[in-house]
Amino acid sequence: MAPVKKGILERLNAGEVVIGDGGFVFALEKRGYVKAGPWTPEASVTHPEAMRQLQREFLRARSNVMQTFTFYASDDKLENRGNNLKLTGAQINEAACDLAREVANEGDALVAGGVSQTPSYLSCKSETEVRAIFKKQLDVFVRKNVDFLIAEYFEHVEEAEWAVQVLKTSGKPVAASLCIGPKGDMHGVSPGECAVRLVKAGAQIVGVNCHFDPMTCVETVKLMKEGVEKAGLKAHYMVQPLAFHTPDCNRQGFIDLPEFPFALEPRILTRWDMHKYAREAYKAGIRFIGGCCGFEPYHIRALAEELAPERGIIPAGSEKHGMWGSGLEMHTKPWVRARSRREYWEKILPASGRPKSASMSTPEGWGVTKGDAELLQHKEATTSQEMKHVLEVQKSKSTA
Repeated sequence: MAPVKKGILERLNAGEVVIGDGGFVFALEKRGYVKAGPWTPEASVTHPEAMRQLQREFLRARSNVMQTFTFYASDDKLENRGNNLKLTGAQINEAACDLAREVANEGDALVAGGVSQTPSYLSCKSETEVRAIFKKQLDVFVRKNVDFLIAEYFEHVEEAEWAVQVLKTSGKPVAASLCIGPKGDMHGVSPGECAVRLVKAGAQIVGVNCHFDPMTCVETVKLMKEGVEKAGLKAHYMVQPLAFHTPDCNRQGFIDLPEFPFALEPRILTRWDMHKYAREAYKAGIRFIGGCCGFEPYHIRALAEELAPERGIIPAGSEKHGMWGSGLEMHTKPWVRARSRREYWEKILPASGRPKSASMSTPEGWGVTKGDAELLQHKEATTSQEMKHVLEVQKSKSTA
């Protein structure tokens, strides 16, 4: 009989570092299994071998958590704007749970079932309707007996609160992760207040994911931690940022950048940037440290390598990666062999190779959010008239 794994709270209560996984949506889009735009996770059903392989690579990088690929797997999102998949949310959620469990059982990893923000909330549907969407996903997670639950990628703390309250009815540990920066959620609620509200809703782990780069996310979680402590509450903290540099982002994060989503590659963090991120997150008291969009297995391996002294274990994937480039000692060229040292890679300032590119962009900043007519969603495909309207708005914004 396989030994019983320690649960997420047991690990965090003991002060252990839990390494999350990476960004399935972007990674699978680049591999040809996810469509940019709807960003829905039907690959768990249509191409399980691709999903299984990616999760195994994150496991080999020493991730402790296999998240179910259930991002945007609610029925209202699956049929939004003409996205006719002929698959139900239940089918996708079930397949994702099975794949995550299969891979998690190959190592010391836990399975986390995840829900995310909904088109229904953006379209001002009732609290009852939005909660019902989360409950349908939760029913699958309970039936598949995931180890814990994550409400992630929420721009509005109110919707995240509803998600946490629904997930909490399962009796399983609940984490809540907002896609916000230091300015707070899209309605101006500060990170500290967001965290307090999530803890009061029942989340034992709170933090941020996506939309901003690692250092911005760490700073945001610090603000959350301050708010929770000031309120006399207790929580564990998590961070799963982008693998893109975003110093020029506004409150909305990277989706406002003109490069989103098809020209972000020049902003990708190096593995050495990931070492710095892991160390700063650890110093901030964050113990659930992972990644979101842009994170590949080698990024997660870098987190695990940086925190190997604290964790007492090296990733299996490190057998093909000399620490701080030490494998370069075997290179045929002497000038490359000279780079096989920590001092070199810690100080590297990578060039982009793009002499006509600016170092930063100007975010679009439409300034719309839940409650604005521009964000009302529908099942029908986007019409030519709607496209004409958004192009006119974009032009007016760019010339304002």
